[in-house]
Amino acid sequence: MPKHVVAAQVYTVREFLKTPADVAKSLKKVADIGYTAIQDGFAQMDPKEAIKAVTDSGLKLVSVGTTWDRCLLELDALAQECKLANCRHLVIPGLSREYYSLDGLKRFLDELSSIAPKLRQEKLDICYHNHNHELAKYGGKAWLQMLYEQADPALLKAEIDTYWIQAGGGDPAAWIRMCAGREPLLHLKDMIVTPEREQRFAEIGEGNLNWPGILAAASEGGVEWYIVEQDRCYDRDQFESLAISLRNLKAMGLS
Repeated sequence: MPKHVVAAQVYTVREFLKTPADVAKSLKKVADIGYTAIQDGFAQMDPKEAIKAVTDSGLKLVSVGTTWDRCLLELDALAQECKLANCRHLVIPGLSREYYSLDGLKRFLDELSSIAPKLRQEKLDICYHNHNHELAKYGGKAWLQMLYEQADPALLKAEIDTYWIQAGGGDPAAWIRMCAGREPLLHLKDMIVTPEREQRFAEIGEGNLNWPGILAAASEGGVEWYIVEQDRCYDRDQFESLAISLRNLKAMGLS
């Protein structure tokens, strides 16, 4: 396990990543907050340039994010990007709509079986990141549950997202336990409910999620990287939100 286990998903500060100069300045801010690692979020940059920017910042890049279409069409290039970044995790942040059905699940598993072994030969893996729609049920069982039941853990890893599991009506700690042993990455997001009954993203420890239960399950399940992400920070500065989350996680015992 890495010495420093908490990373920042820089999608949180995406508004400040529009040029290479913005990226360099923003990564310095993230490092100054106290993060030692990040998860990617440089959609507007050439992958090699983005990896160089991270390397120059002194931060560790814990994964390379991509689309499933690119996995199908450009797998060799993706593998090289992972190696250049010195990380072994390739993250799929979701699939196109046609995959979310029983037939679509079978299609994804069939495609995975031809791709994942090639990555394993390169000592790389694929992690699937969920939102809430994967908890829609087909035949009485959530699509996401069927995915992890049917996919070989050696071929597909999990990146559970705590907010989106909660938003889908699930128990984040229970899902983390369900994926024990196959979850190198975990997305930490909190949720608050306003008096107007609106669900909102929140800094870790400032909302209603059961963090003692979540972190205990993550420790038991072998999570390597605890990745802070906040999709929206509303009226608060995004870097301040990252700082609050890190401070609260350190108070909970994470480094």
